[in-house]
Amino acid sequence: MTSMQDRIEAKLRDSLSPQALAVTDDSHLHAGHAGARPGGESHFTVEIVSSRFAGLNRVARHRLVNDALAEELTGPIHALVIRAKAPGE
Repeated sequence: MTSMQDRIEAKLRDSLSPQALAVTDDSHLHAGHAGARPGGESHFTVEIVSSRFAGLNRVARHRLVNDALAEELTGPIHALVIRAKAPGE
């Protein structure tokens, strides 16, 4: 069984071909809060650098990430922090 972190990484690599990608499971910081699941894997931070973000504003960059993770955002992922940059930023 693939972890949610692995699924996020695979989908972002496939759709955005990042030069750098770090996905962190922050679920342990939200235990007992709304949206937290007993098994974790509900709160994540994504730090991504991709040439696909060049010339795009923050909202457009976030939309690309959200589109790539649309299936996961409908259920398993409760919260996602996105730090999206173009190379050289």
